[in-house]
Amino acid sequence: MPSANSVPATSPKQSPTPTRPLPLGFALLLTLALVIIIREGAVVVCAALNISSAANIVGMLVMFAILLVWRLTVGLPQWLTQASNTLLVDSGFAFLPVSAGAGLLIFALGDELWGVVLTIVISTLLPLWGLGILANRWLNTEPTAPIAPTDNAQPSASQQQDQP
Repeated sequence: MPSANSVPATSPKQSPTPTRPLPLGFALLLTLALVIIIREGAVVVCAALNISSAANIVGMLVMFAILLVWRLTVGLPQWLTQASNTLLVDSGFAFLPVSAGAGLLIFALGDELWGVVLTIVISTLLPLWGLGILANRWLNTEPTAPIAPTDNAQPSASQQQDQP
């Protein structure tokens, strides 16, 4: 029976002493530094192996492996979870530069804008129309009656005609 003065046992995934959480700004900087260091390390390694086009994928796989081992051995720190949650909630902002760039490119097309729009509409509507026709045919066809299994114990039609 444990005494009143004994310290409760902690699991390996918990810190034995409560720590003060890092400020959000510092946690974000640490998280971004972790991502940048791993990605740039993957770029250097892939460039040395002459497969520089695979650097982003290699970096993601290495980051996944590091986080998986980190989580299974000592547990992820609170600052990393807090920063990741903040970045995921605000990840909608990541699409703003892409949308702005696409808008600028569309308006830069000038006279070719309507041709591009027409191509997009036709290349979207034709496959949808074809899929609709196929789905309509598949849904409106009557299923064929299943073929009844033949039983060798029953007499065939010619045997039935021979019987009185």
